[in-house]
Amino acid sequence: MISAGVGLFPTEPVGALRDYTALAESLGYEHVWFGDSQNIWRESSVTMGAAAVGTERVILGSGVTNAVTRHLSLLASTWATLAEQTGGRVALGIGTGDSSLRTMGLKPLKLRELEHAIDQLRTLFRGEEAIEPTSGARFRLSYLTEPVRIPIYVAASAPRILELAGRVADGVIALVGTSPEFIDAALRRIEAGARASGRTLADLHVVLWTPTAIADDPVQARDLTRAHVARVCIRPLPAEIDPSLQEAVDRIRETYDYYHHMDTTAAHAGLVPDELVDLFALAGTPQECRERTAKVAASGVDQIAIVPFVRPGESRADTMRAFADIAAAP
Repeated sequence: MISAGVGLFPTEPVGALRDYTALAESLGYEHVWFGDSQNIWRESSVTMGAAAVGTERVILGSGVTNAVTRHLSLLASTWATLAEQTGGRVALGIGTGDSSLRTMGLKPLKLRELEHAIDQLRTLFRGEEAIEPTSGARFRLSYLTEPVRIPIYVAASAPRILELAGRVADGVIALVGTSPEFIDAALRRIEAGARASGRTLADLHVVLWTPTAIADDPVQARDLTRAHVARVCIRPLPAEIDPSLQEAVDRIRETYDYYHHMDTTAAHAGLVPDELVDLFALAGTPQECRERTAKVAASGVDQIAIVPFVRPGESRADTMRAFADIAAAP
């Protein structure tokens, strides 16, 4: 049975994120994933530590962090501490770097650099020495008395990083939309990577990262997800977009503003046509979202992680409740 997760960008004070996390646990969500982009959102690790207080079951993850703004030593220590705090209820979602780097003019990691970072993180989690890439010095987490098991998820959209995720990760956070064509193409890439390391697709936990708006007015719901759909479009994808939509995609790529990253008020959101929303979001009436969710559930992914979008003054809690009802339906 497919599970439910929720991605929360820290756009509100820590107390609100703590309340959402408690709600997610009460509604049966398996994971709460926290965005990490220090220049546009509140600090993610502080938020996660606060949100963990009082929870007993829900798994807390990063959706997603990187190994540039977060030095390997800092990443490892943060996650080892969170694992200690929660009794191991953590998942480290990592990517090449997105708005956290782009807002400062920095470039994302190359895939080989990401793979090396993952290897070094696992080394540190085992209590062993890693090598600092600039100084060459060896370092370790001296307070670890035994290895700590922290699953590492790779965030991926493009074919090569999907294959990398399949080869080296414990799980994948796939930002590839809700269309069966794109999901199937992504799963094939992940499976190819898994085979290269002697594994199968079943050995990985695949999370479908899904911009979501559920409303009685389907036009309003689509409008709320356009900014996140724009983000999907600016990166390579595992399947080809219809040529009739390429001009819109090109305009989005030319004008995308990382300081309004997945912000419903972003100017680039207005460039996203309905056809792209239908490919890459879960947006519409409750019945429309129920039907689309059923199709996604049959695709072979393990979790749908909604990223709830609401109008100003409304609460993401409403979307979380609405999707929990959909996910619980037979």
